[in-house]
Parts: sequence; C-alpha cells; structure tokens
Amino acid sequence: MDNFLLLGVCFLLGVGLRVGGIIDEHGPAALNAVIIHMSLPALAVLYAHDLPLGPELILPAAMAWIVFGVGYCLFVFLGRRMGWDRPTVVCLALTGGLGNTSFVGLPMIEAFFGPQYLGVGMLCDTAGSFMVLAVPGIILAAGASGRAVSGRELIRKVLLFPPLIAIVVGFALHAVPYPAWLTGMLSRLGSTLSPLALVSVGLSLRFDAIRGAGRELLVGLGYKLLLAPVLILVLYFWGLGQTDMVAKVTVFEAGMGPMISGGIVAMSYGARPRLAAIMLGIGVPLSILTRPLWYWLLMAL
Repeated sequence: MDNFLLLGVCFLLGVGLRVGGIIDEHGPAALNAVIIHMSLPALAVLYAHDLPLGPELILPAAMAWIVFGVGYCLFVFLGRRMGWDRPTVVCLALTGGLGNTSFVGLPMIEAFFGPQYLGVGMLCDTAGSFMVLAVPGIILAAGASGRAVSGRELIRKVLLFPPLIAIVVGFALHAVPYPAWLTGMLSRLGSTLSPLALVSVGLSLRFDAIRGAGRELLVGLGYKLLLAPVLILVLYFWGLGQTDMVAKVTVFEAGMGPMISGGIVAMSYGARPRLAAIMLGIGVPLSILTRPLWYWLLMAL
C-alpha cells in the first residue's frame, strides 16, 4: 500500500508544481535525464547481479519480448490505417508494449501470490522489460527523435545507453558478492526511480490532450491491459502447456500497466511526450484496479 500511496503523492506533486508555475516546461527533461543516468542504472546493476542464469530464466524473460514485439507490429499495422506518425507508433510501443513489472508488479505479486514468487517478477523485469527497453526500445526511440540518425550513431546510442551498460556490469559481476554498503547504495539510488518518474509524469500530463488522442489511448491501454495478458495466457497455458505458478505469475505480470521507464524514454526522445504521460497517468491506476480480476481468473484455471 505504501508504494501506491507514494505513486499518487508524487504524481499529484508533479501536477501541482506544473499548475502552480513553480517548474517550467523544461523540468521534465531534467528529471528524465537524472532517471536515465542514475536511477535506472542503479537498479540494473543491483537486479542483474542476482539473476539466475539457467532455463528458469526463459519463460518469464521471454514474456516482455513477446508482448513488445507483437505490440509493435500491431501499432504499426493500425498506425498505417489510422494515419499515425512514427513518434505515435513508437510512443505506444514504449508504453503499451512494455509493462510496469517492477515498482507496481513486484508489490502486486507479493500481495496476491506471496514473497516466494518475487524472483519471477524480477526475471520478467530485468531480463525482460529492462533489456527490451535498453536495446530495441532505445533503437525505436532514437529513430523517432525527428532527426536523421546514422547506423553508426544508432549503435553508439544503444551501446552507451546507461541502463544497458549497467545490466552488462551486473551480469559481469555475477560471481562477485556485493558488499552490504554497495547493495544499500544501489537500492537507495534505484528507489528514486518511481518518485522522480511520477513527478515527471505529473509535470508533463495535460488532460486536455486526451481529446486529441482518444484512439491512441484506447488502442495502447487496450493492448497492454487486456490483449497482452491474454496473448501470454494462450501461448504459455495452451501453446506450451505451462500451467504452474511461475506461468501464472508471468501472465499476471504481462497485464501490468505501462512501463514508467518506457514512458520516460519516450518523453526524452520527443515521441509524443503528452501521449506517453497520459498512458502512464491513466494506465498505471487502471492496471492496479484490474489485478484482483486477473488473479481470480488465473487461480481458477
């Protein structure tokens, strides 16, 4: 409950700072830079270090890649028919194609399934959502930035994306135990992600933008909250015959709201920042409300 109260308070704080004129339109860009260069790398170094490197990694990690890939293809297909530009498609891919599998996902797993399944959520997040954002996500974002990007520059942006470097460092140090002071420092730095991100969302959110983005919002949230978990449910349960608790928790994670970090990257690269803010501002609370329904369905199967 504390996590959700923190989300709400930080979001409302961002709205208040914007409405009160305390922070101007450049404020979100500054916060996003701090998140991408400090908060995200700290979490990546922390979580990648403890991930198991074995077959148990495959199904939870693959979920994010499948959801993102299918979502991107869907958004491109619909975008051609609805006349959406490239930044709109990329924005939907980074928000509707990536889930909030950590800050919201982990507390939800603990509340509904128990702390023994938190490891599944971490696999979904670090080996899944984090890696998708760091590689194909940043490639799409850079391509939608509105300026010509050469292949060499694109590769440089991907390889120098701070969270990707942090993931590589975390995996490289897999055999080296972290001292307590380092774990504590990384945890504290990483804990700034969601508060700063929700302040940034509140600063960027313009509810009047919903009027001109109703279809995009409906498609993005419809896919993320409904079609994505149904896709993973059908594929894992009936396609692969996996019906154990790991598969159920993975499906549960597939229906989480838009990834806050994905929205921040979309805003940072100019991929429909206001649409990204609306996707987060509406999608995250909606996903929390739908969790009991998905838990009841999964436990009934």
